[in-house]
Amino acid sequence: MTEDDRSHTQRQGLADAGRDVVGPMVLGAWDAFLEQAAAVDLDRPTRLPGWRAHEVCVHLGVWPDHAALAGLVASARAGGTGTPPDVDATNARVTAAHRDASRAEVLAALRRNREATVGYLADEPAWLDTAPVVSTVGRLPMLSVVLGQAYELAVHGLDLVPLGAPPPPPEVLQAGLAALADVTGALASSSGITGGAALVTPDGGWAFAAADGGWTVRRLDGDARPRGAAVEARADVLLEAASGRTNPAAALVRRRLRVHDLAGLMQLAPIVESAPGIPGGPILALAARTVGGAGDLLGRLRGRR
Repeated sequence: MTEDDRSHTQRQGLADAGRDVVGPMVLGAWDAFLEQAAAVDLDRPTRLPGWRAHEVCVHLGVWPDHAALAGLVASARAGGTGTPPDVDATNARVTAAHRDASRAEVLAALRRNREATVGYLADEPAWLDTAPVVSTVGRLPMLSVVLGQAYELAVHGLDLVPLGAPPPPPEVLQAGLAALADVTGALASSSGITGGAALVTPDGGWAFAAADGGWTVRRLDGDARPRGAAVEARADVLLEAASGRTNPAAALVRRRLRVHDLAGLMQLAPIVESAPGIPGGPILALAARTVGGAGDLLGRLRGRR
């Protein structure tokens, strides 16, 4: 299939912004996480049941039997065909296979994943960025999946902070929120939902808008909250609520998190039914419960760490 065959008329969020925008966000997240991983004892347990820092880092690495980015590139080149991978099974297999890897081996595996991302950004043709790929939550543009690393690295960076790692820098937390907004906008669009929401922090944030013609994502400054549906909190609180590390209902009660225009946010709640493991699922489930009065909050992202 040629580049012309893969041309698109729909808006595709931050994939349309290109590598000059997405690349620095992802590589900055990798640099911060590598520093965090190097600062902790990998044998210490994390707040994730059954996972030490070792398992957190192992599943983010590239190994001879596990190279996630290479598989995604192959999916994109094939037109986004296939079925979503079983994340729980993959994580269990990879962490078990490398349970006894040395500290040096684990840190090297993390560096290989960063290097693979650098290689994609430098060497793969630009048309791949907007080509569809089968991800764990459905078909997304390849560059959106690459950006998704920033969300995962920001959240896992927060997992390492109680073990003595330095906190993720503000720009890494914002990159994680950008990925969260992008994926949610993509799934809203693919579900035929017209609507949007903002993720608002004291330092700004990100907003997305979805419709039949695709979705857009824009950066917010810190001066004012946009009108419409919004979830407002510190960046780390938003990421922890989105990933299920923090119960969003409890954060709401304690006023660590505020939701504006619940009815508007409720329009996005059906995404949880079609992709229950999505980043942000607990917040959307909170909207559904608050407005509809039914349903349980997701305790954490189903099938994801």
